[in-house]
Amino acid sequence: MALKCGIVGLPNVGKSTLFNALTSAKALAANFPFATKEPNIGMITVPDKRLDKLADLVKPQKVVPTTVEIVDIAGLIKGASQGEGLGNQFLANIREVDAIIHVVRCFENDNVIHVESSVDPVRDKEIIDTELVLKDLETAEKALEKLKKAAKGGDKAAVKRMEIGQRIFDHLAEGNSARDLEIGEGEQEIFKEMSLLTAKPILYVCNVDEGSAVDGNDHVARFRELIKDEKAETLLISAAIEEEIAELQDYEEKMEFVSEMGLSEPGTVRLILASYTLLNLITYFTAGEKEVRAWTITRGTKAPGAASVIHTDFEKGFIRAEVIAYENFVKYGSEAAVKEAGKMQVEGKEYVVKDGDVMHFRFNV
Repeated sequence: MALKCGIVGLPNVGKSTLFNALTSAKALAANFPFATKEPNIGMITVPDKRLDKLADLVKPQKVVPTTVEIVDIAGLIKGASQGEGLGNQFLANIREVDAIIHVVRCFENDNVIHVESSVDPVRDKEIIDTELVLKDLETAEKALEKLKKAAKGGDKAAVKRMEIGQRIFDHLAEGNSARDLEIGEGEQEIFKEMSLLTAKPILYVCNVDEGSAVDGNDHVARFRELIKDEKAETLLISAAIEEEIAELQDYEEKMEFVSEMGLSEPGTVRLILASYTLLNLITYFTAGEKEVRAWTITRGTKAPGAASVIHTDFEKGFIRAEVIAYENFVKYGSEAAVKEAGKMQVEGKEYVVKDGDVMHFRFNV
């Protein structure tokens, strides 16, 4: 299951620097607006100590972690919804991602210009929110016109769809993000069809100076107060320092640097894991002599759906799943020992896969 997160924000807030830290891809990070014109794309692994432990026990020929695709999207300015700057391109790129990592600048530095001439993360967020809502309003208006035409015949289902579309449009017209609208089970279809930008889950990254990486600063405090009622999480990261950490080759040296900052792990690790959680994803594992591998699924996925991530034939011909809890695999040290202890479960089509399950699928096509 491919996960794609888009890094967004105003120009010169540290998006490309953060992208470099995450991917070590050396994307252009320059002190002028629109340094990123085409989206930079990088594939990064999701750190998981459980995968490392399973590999230590099984000693496979290959270890394959799960991945996240990170997209560094061009900076947005006022008027983007009307095509200002690189607005149309920005909005097209963001429509393709599954989740948004919104970077706001919370550091002072006279050597790094700000497109609005001053540092104010509250204002910056409101600029981007306004542009995204305006674009969504345009999208919702076009969808509503079609729904109204379909409802003219008086068909009850069509009228109901129109009413749902109207409710979504009215919500956006009040300046609200789509993710803040409570959507009932019967309304999901229309909501998804609109493919609204502000419906995407969002994670805010406050890009701070090194001294504020642990406790934040006044800019962060104001920003947190602003979003306290939103369905969103905030992370503090010093992108410039994280880029330096990413360039270190030695793991011990990296962790020493992190420790000196007063942190337990790099901000990039926290960001990757937070992005993973943002989309309600979990990991299950397959473990054999040839390969130990992590697989990504949505929380609540049943066994056949989890099997389809490996290959669609696994789902079509699903017979059963042999499941070992990660804790039991580690406790007994091998699949054979787990079986001998009677701790392997045999599950059918209704089994809901748990985070950390070690699985083997039986199928027949």
